[in-house]
Amino acid sequence: MVSEAPPFWWTKADWRVWALSPVSFLYGAVSGRRMAKSKRAQAPLPVICVGNFTVGGAGKTPTAITLARAAKEKGLTPGFLTRGYGGSLDVTTMVDRSKHRAEAVGDEALLLEREAMTVISRRRVDGARMLAQNGADLIIMDDGFQSARLSIDFALVVIDSVRGIGNGHLVPGGPVRAPLAEQMRQASAILKVGTGDAADRIVRQASRAGKQVHVATLDPSPGQSLAGTNLLAFTGIADPEKFYRTVNSVGGLISERRSFPDHHFFLADEIESLLEDADRNGLHLVTTAKDAVRLVGHHGPAEKLLNRVQVVDVEMIFDNPKAPGQIIDAALARFRGRRLKNGVKP
Repeated sequence: MVSEAPPFWWTKADWRVWALSPVSFLYGAVSGRRMAKSKRAQAPLPVICVGNFTVGGAGKTPTAITLARAAKEKGLTPGFLTRGYGGSLDVTTMVDRSKHRAEAVGDEALLLEREAMTVISRRRVDGARMLAQNGADLIIMDDGFQSARLSIDFALVVIDSVRGIGNGHLVPGGPVRAPLAEQMRQASAILKVGTGDAADRIVRQASRAGKQVHVATLDPSPGQSLAGTNLLAFTGIADPEKFYRTVNSVGGLISERRSFPDHHFFLADEIESLLEDADRNGLHLVTTAKDAVRLVGHHGPAEKLLNRVQVVDVEMIFDNPKAPGQIIDAALARFRGRRLKNGVKP
C-alpha cells in the first residue's frame, strides 16, 4: 500500500465496497451529523479553510501557501493553522523550523512555516488564539473542513481532476469523508486542480448549488528542469503518480520509482537502498519538498540522502490570478458580518 487510501477506493465500486457499506452508512451518519449540528467555536480572526471532500492528497497545502502569498500582497499577516498530522506533539505549538523536526510537528507544518507563522493544535480554537496573540490577522486552516470545531468564514474545497472523489463512497468503503450533500452545503467554493475530467460531475453539482468554481493547476516552480536526466524518483505522498507526472513534465526520465506510504519517515535501510540503487545504476535522486523536509535535522544516511537528492517543488497556479485575492476579500467580509451578528463592533 502506497498511501492511507486503499487502491480500490479509486476504482469502480466492487464487492469490497458493498461489504463495507453498513459501516460506511454509520460513518456517514456520524460525520454528517457532526458537520451539520456541532456548535463551532468562534475564532477571533477571519478563517479560510482549505479542505477536500476525500481522504488523500488533492493539493491543500500548495493552495494554502498560494492564499498566504496573496494575503501578504494585501498587507495582511496570515497564519497557518494545522493539526500537525504525523507529528508527536499534542500541545498547541508555534512551529519553528530551526528547532522542530517533522517527527514532532509533521511535514506539512514545516512546509507551511517557510511561508508564514504556523501553529499546530489538536484543538483548533486554541491554535487560533495563539495565532491572534502572535500578530496574525488572518487564519488559513490547512484541512479541518469536516471537523466542525471552529467557525469558518470561507471554505475552499480542493478536488483533484484526475482522482475526483474516487468510487464516491464513504469511508471505509471509499475515500469520501462525510456525506457529499452536507459537504457541498458548507463549501463556499470549489477548486478543481488539473485538466482531467474525474471531477467534472462534482463541479457541475457545485455550479447547480450556486457555489463558485475556481480552476488551477499544480505546476513545477519556475526555473526547474530535469531535461534528459535519468532518475530514481521516490516519494511518500498520498498520490505518488501526481509527483511522477510532475517529474516527467520538467523533462526527467524516471528509470526507477519508489512509492512509500503518505507521511512516511524513511528508515535507515530504506535510505541506504535508495543511495545504493542510484549509485549502481548511475541515477540522480529526486523527490518532493514534503519528503525532503522529513529528512531535515537528521544525521547519517538521512543527511547524506538530503544532500544528494534534488527537490521538485510545485506551486498552485489559479487560472484567474485575481481569485486568491477575491477569496480573501470574501472571507474578510464574512468575518465582519459574523462579528456584527455576535454584537461585536467592527
